[in-house]
Amino acid sequence: MLADAALAVMWVGLTCYALFGGADFGAGVWDLLAGGAERGRDRRALIEHSIGPIWEANHVWLIFVIVMLWSAFSPVFAAVMSTLYIPLTLAALGIIARGAAFAFRKASAELWQQRLFGACFAVSSLVTPFFLGAVAGGVASGRVPPGLAQGDVLTSWLNPTSLLGGVLAVVTCAHLAAVYLCADAHREGREELAAAFTRDAVISGLAAGVVALAGIAVLHADAPDLFHGLTHRALPLVIVSALAGIFGLGLLLRHRFVAARAAAALAVAAILWAWGAAQYPALLVGSTTVSEAAANASVLSAVLWALGIGALVLLPSLWLLYATFQRATPEEHSSSR
Repeated sequence: MLADAALAVMWVGLTCYALFGGADFGAGVWDLLAGGAERGRDRRALIEHSIGPIWEANHVWLIFVIVMLWSAFSPVFAAVMSTLYIPLTLAALGIIARGAAFAFRKASAELWQQRLFGACFAVSSLVTPFFLGAVAGGVASGRVPPGLAQGDVLTSWLNPTSLLGGVLAVVTCAHLAAVYLCADAHREGREELAAAFTRDAVISGLAAGVVALAGIAVLHADAPDLFHGLTHRALPLVIVSALAGIFGLGLLLRHRFVAARAAAALAVAAILWAWGAAQYPALLVGSTTVSEAAANASVLSAVLWALGIGALVLLPSLWLLYATFQRATPEEHSSSR
């Protein structure tokens, strides 16, 4: 029970990273596609305003997931890190380059500097979720065996399921960001931008659906264990994800942006939990289960107690941070009248 509780808490952290960090990466994708310096100025200004206060805080969830995996399921941590170190290193470099470029672009006065750092920020926002999705695909398709560096360092993430995971991660992040930005633009009274991001959200949502449908054939051929789990035990969650995604598109077209945020978040969260349910009780498909990889009871108990105490400080702080910067300022109120 302690091992399952630790796994559930870790999956909650992974879900939060997908919803908050994923939208952060997606905003960078739309920054890349915003257009030239003049045509994309308003879009980039809104993106910078929206993610500026929280872009660094989002990675708290990634650190949380890594520490949980290391502390509670150390054999799995060792196997994943030693087999998939190439995409994980590239993702880490992308996170670092992205953060540095975002900060330097904001402080740069020359147009050429802003373009250089902006390109670095945008490209890093595109490739980082791809590599993270490739890592997930390698784990889900059973290409990470137990032990140190026992898997192939290339084919473990250069395979059909990993490529599917990477592409799906990119389009999902872009969809989340567009949905979130719709509400931000509408709240500030910038209806032209809200309409533009609504169009982007609908297109990216449809693209995510097409990729997911194409993924059925990919998983059937390349990851049969995962495919079986998704079409049997995890099927209700897959259906919830699909319905939430469709419902969210309808809400966007009706300009119900806050409700569309909730629907998009539910669609992403449901598919993540569907993956977990499809693979359970295996952490490393075909070899290692939750109970086999879990630390002893005293370690798990200490980890869960520490998390409970830390959550008393972390969760209210994050809630205050997000709520503060989602609240309309007096200037925004006056501009929307």
